Amino acid sequence: MILTDTHTHLYLNDFAKDREQIINNALENGVEHILLPNIDSTTLSDLKALSAAFPQHCFPMMGLHPTSVKADYNKELKLVEQELTTGNYYGIGEIGIDLYWDSTFEAEQKEAFRRQLQMAKKQGMAVSIHTRNAFKLTHQIVKEELTDELNGVFHCFTGTLEEAKQIMDTGFKMGIGGIVTFKNSGLADVVSQLPLEALVLETDAPYLTPVPFRGKRNQSAYLIYVAQKVAEVKNIAVEAVAETTGRTAENLFFKKS
Repeated sequence: MILTDTHTHLYLNDFAKDREQIINNALENGVEHILLPNIDSTTLSDLKALSAAFPQHCFPMMGLHPTSVKADYNKELKLVEQELTTGNYYGIGEIGIDLYWDSTFEAEQKEAFRRQLQMAKKQGMAVSIHTRNAFKLTHQIVKEELTDELNGVFHCFTGTLEEAKQIMDTGFKMGIGGIVTFKNSGLADVVSQLPLEALVLETDAPYLTPVPFRGKRNQSAYLIYVAQKVAEVKNIAVEAVAETTGRTAENLFFKKS
């Protein structure tokens, strides 16, 4: 059984002391494909180093995270565009809109998001979208930019069934992570009603650790618990979850490789 973690940040300092062991843990648990979305210019060198160290398993993405959109966002976007032109990336992310922590740069976030969606269409790459306290706005911009060339994932999906249907109407997929294992999240009930073909799996490590390790540092090896929970709520074999979600991820992120 081969699993694909479509969204994880194993290049962060949280893993500085045991990064190689963390990768080996993932491989031992069947997680052979690990997609690494960027955050901003400060994380790029570590992202590249990890991808170079494990080129058969770690695949870099390039983008500017919405919480890193500040007054200098044009400079950051120029770097994103330059890297997409000269580097070997598998998607554009993590991009989107986050109004949970700070809405000071809401206008700049919207502009940065739109411009990166346009880069994705130009490059023929899928996007990984972060949205927090901003689903309606994020979805609206996706609809405005939507063409046959634009696709991707609403990462860390925790929304309602109605929001899921809105995402599927655009042809986008939903990234399901550790929150599906949380007893009171309500996400498991929503996932049980969604077609498996609309989902991909992710950890968002080091964050959002699934049960039974909730509260501890997350890692890609724990993706198996997400897969098992999805299999449980949909009453299918975990191997079927791995195969279908893996094929969806491959069609999105590895079509150019």
